[in-house]
Amino acid sequence: MWKSALSTIPAVCAALAVIAIHSWPSMASADEKPHVVFVTGDCEYRSEVSMPMIARILEQRHNMRCTVLYAVNQETGKREPKFRGNIPGLEALKSADLAVFFVRFRSLPNEQFQLIQDYLESGKPVVGLRTSTHAFLYPEDNELKTWNDGFGLKVFGQKWITHHGHTSNTDVSIIPEKSTHPVLRGIDGEFHCASWLYHVAPLVGDCEPLLTGKSVHSEKSAEQQRAYPPTQPVAWTKTYKGARVFFTTLGHPQDFEQLSMRRLLINGILWSLGKDVPKGGANADVVGSYVAPPTT
Repeated sequence: MWKSALSTIPAVCAALAVIAIHSWPSMASADEKPHVVFVTGDCEYRSEVSMPMIARILEQRHNMRCTVLYAVNQETGKREPKFRGNIPGLEALKSADLAVFFVRFRSLPNEQFQLIQDYLESGKPVVGLRTSTHAFLYPEDNELKTWNDGFGLKVFGQKWITHHGHTSNTDVSIIPEKSTHPVLRGIDGEFHCASWLYHVAPLVGDCEPLLTGKSVHSEKSAEQQRAYPPTQPVAWTKTYKGARVFFTTLGHPQDFEQLSMRRLLINGILWSLGKDVPKGGANADVVGSYVAPPTT
């Protein structure tokens, strides 16, 4: 269905592929800098705002080249995070050294998903945030439906299960025996996040939890909390196809106002790329300004 619809509007698709990509210019030639591609479109947590902010930090403070991709409504040609059927520009993954996914319930055309699958099969590193445990939602009659749960389970170590409610938030702590891990350099031992806690335990595969979160003001009943304990991993490492993977279930837009949250993600990107993480943690100072937008 998507393939047929797209074939009728090639000119429109070409235009969308241009406006949907935000790529910052490099001071040096492209082959001297790691290319990080951000794939955004999560419907709720405003990744279309937070991820460009992270990309600017990587560009200006860590000598990287970044491309940010956005969901675009094909009919209007405008960026629309809740439009689930189109993320133009995924061809950028062909030259990516690392891909960052912050997406939710996408139902992309087969040719777009193939670009994602090709990247995953290439054995290059992957970073994911929050809703990327449930990045895709294909209908039952679509052959890609196995990726609805499979993407989160295979690549990141868990699928969507449940959370502790939109009026709750999370206290985050470093797992003591993991305190020397490079991803945790410069991270506060304890900090508070606006993100409501996702249930993810037990994680699947070779996951190595680094941080735990404890739900504050959980909306779940005492009985429900026995089934879904209010303390869960919120950041971990993993491998996929031999490549390094970093994932965090944090990602509320307010989280990124905190230095520890920005540093956690940037440390995770550096580690996934196989780069040294500074002893005091990565420089995560905002370039310009960042004011957290409301969730939608």
